[in-house]
Amino acid sequence: MTREVIYGVCIPFLGTALGAGCVFFMKKAMSSMLQRILAGFAAGVMVAASVWSLLIPALEQADDMGKWSFVPAAVGFWLGILFLLLLDHVIPHLHVGNQEAEGPKAKLKKTTMLVLAVALHNIPEGMAVGVVYAGYLAGNTNLTAMGTLALSIGIAIQNFPEGAIISMPLRSEGMGKGKAFLNGVLSGIVEPLGALVTILAAGLIVPTMPYLLSFAAGAMLYVVVEELIPEMAEGDHSNIGTLFFSVGFSVMMILDVALG
Repeated sequence: MTREVIYGVCIPFLGTALGAGCVFFMKKAMSSMLQRILAGFAAGVMVAASVWSLLIPALEQADDMGKWSFVPAAVGFWLGILFLLLLDHVIPHLHVGNQEAEGPKAKLKKTTMLVLAVALHNIPEGMAVGVVYAGYLAGNTNLTAMGTLALSIGIAIQNFPEGAIISMPLRSEGMGKGKAFLNGVLSGIVEPLGALVTILAAGLIVPTMPYLLSFAAGAMLYVVVEELIPEMAEGDHSNIGTLFFSVGFSVMMILDVALG
């Protein structure tokens, strides 16, 4: 595995760590409007990444199947959706702003379940980065070095506010700044780990690359629809979330097209 790939899979994690560091500089908890802005931006980035960086390459790689080229993308997409649905039901977690935990009942602290919710969210992002780098390493002509870097940078940009979204509420729950920062960082550690596991797995089963690309897309879109869109749309003046969804979508689209 090249140094270039190692750096690439670590860039999104760096975004989370930098965002978690906001706990040292922001004295007050984030307002509900700011949380809607950040959720909308993250959702826009993830939707654009799912389309331009994952689903379109998946369709292009199955061109030799002719009119059936949609099959790997459709199958992989639904497997990704069902995988996240399964994790949603087997991992106890609590989304920011909610009082009732999801998943099986467990005697875990509220702060632990908040961290698990963000970690669950980060799994498909790590897989997405891993699978595009796996395709690049396999010599896939549809996945260039700059295109894979664009996805890493895009995920890192939307991970910055996510790091803040987890560390700031932990601080408001009474946790010390250092511990809140550490928990924010740990919530993002699943991304480079998930990326590396995906790269290793894809290296053994390269012919399934279109399925893996669309699998990551389905998993990411599950997170967007199940978690981020409700967060950005709740409360008054919900159109601010929609506007920043559009901003995030535009940023990721520009990155992918300009760098890809």
